[in-house]
Amino acid sequence: MMGRYFIGLLMLALALVAAPARAHKPSDSYLTIRVAGQQVDGQWDIALRDLDFALDLDQDGDGDLTWDEIRSQHAAIANYALARLALTSGGAACPIVAGEQLIDQHTDGAYTVLRFRATCRAAATALGVGYRLFADLDPQHKGLVKLEHEGVTSTAIFSPDAARQDLLLRAPGKFVQFAGYVKHGVWHIWIGFDHILFLLSLLLPAVLAPVAMQQEQPLRAAFTDVLKVVTAFTLAHSLTLTLASLQVLSLPTRWVESAIAASVLLAAVNNVIPLFRGRRPLAAFVFGLIHGFGFAGVLADLGLPQSALALSLAGFNVGVELGQLAIVAVFLPLAFLTRRTWFYGQLMTTGSVVIALVAAVWLFERAFDMKVLPV
Repeated sequence: MMGRYFIGLLMLALALVAAPARAHKPSDSYLTIRVAGQQVDGQWDIALRDLDFALDLDQDGDGDLTWDEIRSQHAAIANYALARLALTSGGAACPIVAGEQLIDQHTDGAYTVLRFRATCRAAATALGVGYRLFADLDPQHKGLVKLEHEGVTSTAIFSPDAARQDLLLRAPGKFVQFAGYVKHGVWHIWIGFDHILFLLSLLLPAVLAPVAMQQEQPLRAAFTDVLKVVTAFTLAHSLTLTLASLQVLSLPTRWVESAIAASVLLAAVNNVIPLFRGRRPLAAFVFGLIHGFGFAGVLADLGLPQSALALSLAGFNVGVELGQLAIVAVFLPLAFLTRRTWFYGQLMTTGSVVIALVAAVWLFERAFDMKVLPV
């Protein structure tokens, strides 16, 4: 029974991975709102792959979106998006007018950048935001909203289950800011499929003896092994996440994303052909340094309030660790209980080969900026 349950979890994981293969995360959009008195200026970054699914932007059906195809659909994109965004102040609607549209590259592909302006009847202490983008197409879609007002930044996450929120135009309390970034951190580790696959690939041998993979590892020894790997990964990515977020150190996005894909590939191959030979914690630390830059890229998209920089950064980091620990808490007991089964042996070999193949596709796509699998 437990084995079948574990198989189900694996199939779910593989289904998620087989979703957008080059994506660092599933469907998100980034909405920045700047409020000055009665005027509201906005910038909305929406993934072109999501808009193509909703509006069929690829008019010739060749699988590649060209600038001409996107430009010819600017009006349709603006109408579609802004019909699913509502701003209110003091209970009255703030009419939205579309502005220019540009194209920008995020870590997971090309985004349209839709700028707009709204005018409210009067300044208020809160801005009401109604967000319904892709609510009818993707129940997992999230809108990451950043509100700026008089030098103060606050954030919120919108989803079909939380489509209407009132965002205060005053500085939120320190605890509220910290808790908000903890939530962001948890969410982003849970949707970072490459980070998860890297960690799970390193943890798969934890319940097996280090020399002969067919032998059993006592629970205490397995727990210690997992603790070493997770601690090394945590220390490393926390270090580079902090340095990159504070703009002390930075690397080109393509290098970072390609190196993350390479780390998943090597971690999976190690389960079939030993590469690290008992040094998985060291591998977790070395590659964790690269993964930290990946987390920093996500945080850069979200933004950090300068008024509470250290607190928000700490909150995001805590959220990443909590999300990571939740994954480990599910994995370790299931792995330990199924370690004697034929399935776990197949997971170590066939499962690792599948992960390695997916990571190889990621690596090729990210390194050469080419699409292999459909998105």
